Amino acid sequence: MRTIGIDFAAQPSNTVIAHLAWDGGRARVELLVSPADDDAVIASLPDAEAVGIDVPFGWPDAFIDFVVQHRDDAQPRPSADPDEWRRGLAYRLTDRVVADALRKQPLSVATDRIGLAAMRASSVLAAIREGGEPVDRAGGGRIVEVYPAAALKVWGLPYTGYKGVNADARSALVDDLLAAAPWLDLGIFAAECRRDDNALDAVIAGLIARAHALGHWVAPTAGQVAQASREGWMIVPTCELGALVESP
Repeated sequence: MRTIGIDFAAQPSNTVIAHLAWDGGRARVELLVSPADDDAVIASLPDAEAVGIDVPFGWPDAFIDFVVQHRDDAQPRPSADPDEWRRGLAYRLTDRVVADALRKQPLSVATDRIGLAAMRASSVLAAIREGGEPVDRAGGGRIVEVYPAAALKVWGLPYTGYKGVNADARSALVDDLLAAAPWLDLGIFAAECRRDDNALDAVIAGLIARAHALGHWVAPTAGQVAQASREGWMIVPTCELGALVESP
């Protein structure tokens, strides 16, 4: 099996594509691509059975309704607690599910800068759809939304404090990851993962894609699928790291 993990940013310069090959109880990072523009992202997708992209696939339903009502001067005065009302606009269903389950709040695609990356991603998803492959935002297809911090927490690894200038923490996380997954070979890209958190997150996204392909993930319930298919649904693994190499 081959999986691809993409740490997707608003700009190609901060976007990294990781290609992982799975065989004989081992996983090997074959290639890291960066910078990666939209064409590079789209061109990489046919090479993998599973693709995990670290970016929101949609916006909260309530936020969309709010913006349309505001545009049309039809927004009612909120009857709920103002803070709770704003929270309902800011976070998707999947954000709330992850926050409740893992006590880790994802960024708000409606109010944080990650929305810029989501805008770029929407055009990539449109190109994929126009190319003939539908993207199931609820996680039912080959291409899925992932959240590395949630996976790291599930796997008992440090999930905060390794970004940006925190090189020592990032290098320690690489050590911890390799100790927990001795079957993972970063090869010549180990130094890049220690240097650049985008590269490391791309590799983690590729690991999550493997968990999804094997069926080890939290799927939306029957009552959540419709909303998740509009807003997006983050794939959170339900297995330990070792289970990623226990199946073909």
